Amino acid sequence: MLSETLRFSVFVAGKPNSMKTLTLITFFLIFTLSCCLAQKGLKQGIFDNIQDIGKPKHNGSTAYNASTQEYTLTGSGKNMWFKGDEFQFASLKMEGDMIVTSFCKFEGKGTEPHRKIGIMIRENLDSGARYADAVIHGEGLTSLQFRPGENEDTQTIKSEVKAPEVIQLERKGDTVIMRTAKIGEPFIEASRIKMVFTNPVYVGLFLCSHNPDVIEKADFYNVRIDVPAKENANVKPAASRIEILDIRTGIRKVIYTTPDHLEAPNWSKDGKFLIYNAGGNLYKLQINSKTPVKINTGNVNNCNNDHCLSFDRKMLAISSGAKLADGSSGSMVYTVPVGGGSPTSITKNVPSYMHGWSPDGKTLVYCGERNGNFDVYSIKSKGGEEVRLTDAQGLDDGPEYSPDGKFIYFNSVRSGLMKIWRMLPDGSHQEQISFGNYNDWFAHISPDGKSMIYISYPDDVSAGSHPANKRVLMRLQATDSPKPKVVAYIYGGQGTMNVPSWSPDGERVAFVSFTYGNPEN
Repeated sequence: MLSETLRFSVFVAGKPNSMKTLTLITFFLIFTLSCCLAQKGLKQGIFDNIQDIGKPKHNGSTAYNASTQEYTLTGSGKNMWFKGDEFQFASLKMEGDMIVTSFCKFEGKGTEPHRKIGIMIRENLDSGARYADAVIHGEGLTSLQFRPGENEDTQTIKSEVKAPEVIQLERKGDTVIMRTAKIGEPFIEASRIKMVFTNPVYVGLFLCSHNPDVIEKADFYNVRIDVPAKENANVKPAASRIEILDIRTGIRKVIYTTPDHLEAPNWSKDGKFLIYNAGGNLYKLQINSKTPVKINTGNVNNCNNDHCLSFDRKMLAISSGAKLADGSSGSMVYTVPVGGGSPTSITKNVPSYMHGWSPDGKTLVYCGERNGNFDVYSIKSKGGEEVRLTDAQGLDDGPEYSPDGKFIYFNSVRSGLMKIWRMLPDGSHQEQISFGNYNDWFAHISPDGKSMIYISYPDDVSAGSHPANKRVLMRLQATDSPKPKVVAYIYGGQGTMNVPSWSPDGERVAFVSFTYGNPEN
């Protein structure tokens, strides 16, 4: 097509009225070049290979909406089952382990009950290549499909969940795992198979109409490709993505990526910037900015992820490793103006891990280890003697005031699992308010006091630990109800959301997800 256009351009260039001619030539060249680039797989979002597999009767396409970070696939194709496939595929090359997650849905009612969308790991781009996928059919049938040998028929293992809105495909060594979920519910493992792929593989999203004469369309959002840490290995901290979740729509947006490790974003009073910690320091990041600014904390430069803003968002309370005059060392609590300055030391005993301010700004609550037991303590924000608020055996952690000052929410292992509890500000009337089979950590209360959001571990971890590099659930729960719902499926854990992270309007939550791959993915 490009050569034909060039011949046409040379022919027209020899004619009079050259200005109009050049304009026309320019238009045709730009149009033709864009078509050629699209045919070669011009990058869309995180995917740098966009193409039809096989030879569908109608060309497919993939479009990326940068404002919503959503993908729309359009495609045709006779099938994805026998010795050859026809479908639209948006993919990138990867090696090793990965966890791919996506919300997805068809557009319109469609005409074929077996039209297909999903996530695929494919050995190559031939029509008869070996592959494994998590697939949703138009009629709701959901399964793990796989072609064990090149040019062989596809095999399938059906899921018990019909028409899920969320799917996940994980490659873990020589094992491929499929998980599915309805929106608001935890993942259920649908099936797993042993399948050895040669490296690298193509990983991405697909759409097949199951009818060569029909063109279908589907939307994919909250797409994440996470490279997990190697098990039982000493690994460096993971690369990071700061994300914002819209509570009403459920849409996550990545606003900042870095190969460095950062944690625990707080939100400013005006909603225009976040504060997070990295490398022992605190940084301010304007929303939609790519340039963090270091906050001056003087010689207090061993900050951990236990930092939070006062309710008026003028002061910042931080925890940082310190050495005392008697030779002991550990985390201490300090306060500093949100714009930076010389920190004021508040606690006398170590270790102390900051977590919450009272609404009137007069009291701080934190977790402290004293005589081998971790409990919740309070102290005046100007300093003084600490007051012990919990005394149960085991770990009590993560205290945070409700916006009306009536309760302090905290974590406790006293029931056997880590669960969310609350008490009155003087430590009385302690009651459990999260339940179920997961370990729940770090409840953060919405500005209107009606909801809390926290992290849950669906995999086995000890009740007293909140490790990094795990699949975790972000769950939303009304403060007057025992029933939570999942609002995000994250690769993270420690550092994801240790501190209060609601936007001032109560409509969004900031958090960090991690990956040992390219954080842009």
